[in-house]
Amino acid sequence: MNFWDLCVALAHAIGRGCAALWCIVAHMLRLTYRYWYIVLTLVVLGVAAAVYHTRPDNLRYHVYSVAMINGASMQQFEQTVNTLHSDKLTPAETSVAHYIRHHQMENIELFPVIDALRDGTADRIDFARKSNPKDTVMAQMKDRVCIRFTTRACYMHMVPEMEKALMDYLNSDAAMQVSYETYLANLREEAAFNHRQMQKLDSLTSVYYYNAGSTAPMTANGNGLQFYGDRRIRLFLNEIHKHQTQLQQTDYRLQLATAPVCLENHFTLDHKPVTGRMKCTLLFFLLSWIGGCVLAELIDKRKVIYAWLQQ
Repeated sequence: MNFWDLCVALAHAIGRGCAALWCIVAHMLRLTYRYWYIVLTLVVLGVAAAVYHTRPDNLRYHVYSVAMINGASMQQFEQTVNTLHSDKLTPAETSVAHYIRHHQMENIELFPVIDALRDGTADRIDFARKSNPKDTVMAQMKDRVCIRFTTRACYMHMVPEMEKALMDYLNSDAAMQVSYETYLANLREEAAFNHRQMQKLDSLTSVYYYNAGSTAPMTANGNGLQFYGDRRIRLFLNEIHKHQTQLQQTDYRLQLATAPVCLENHFTLDHKPVTGRMKCTLLFFLLSWIGGCVLAELIDKRKVIYAWLQQ
């Protein structure tokens, strides 16, 4: 079989599938016409259930925030978050277990944060998870991750309490605390090193350097020694500015690293509901219509089914 034969066989299979689907839909339409009272009753019940399910207090919303991981690896952080996916894995004595057990905090997920400009600043969140970890242009940040969970509208006033309970649970992990202490020690050592280098370079600015290759007249200093050349001062401005920039960045990271996991901002509500009323109503309508057609088919074939059962 060559490629053309494969395409023809695939086209025939698609055609047969479409024809079979049309036959099923036509049969369901005939059943709907013959047993309209049964199908209509189930459709009305389904739409009523959809309206009740999408009442304002029962709508589900996404709540998300970008977390900064100080010291711990992404694998350690993911392992800690994975224990929150079920109330059986979350220790019962923790405060966050109450919200998970009562389904007030559901579907806790992690999403990569993209640094498009490579400046250490979060630019966007990849909710679709289409970014590649090996991409060097749209790079995923190693110390930033987005935490998102789902909650109902009636529990929206409890989001600050959920945030505090979640952060307390994450920051109480023993392995992440050890990594955090090591991270702080390294940052303090880096800040001290840059400060010492700046002091050394600044002290060198008071030393005079002589250009021996110059044709300038002889210059004498205070202790009686004489030198030929120009007396100049080297300021080391580029090196001092480099260490000053590194020291500012280190101090900034030290100010932000108040815990193993910190939030850049409080949890933000996504005002678009997870499942809107129109989408939910359409889904319930299709399910109830299919269920009504199945029930109508059973009623239509009741004699055949009864004879089959008596065999």
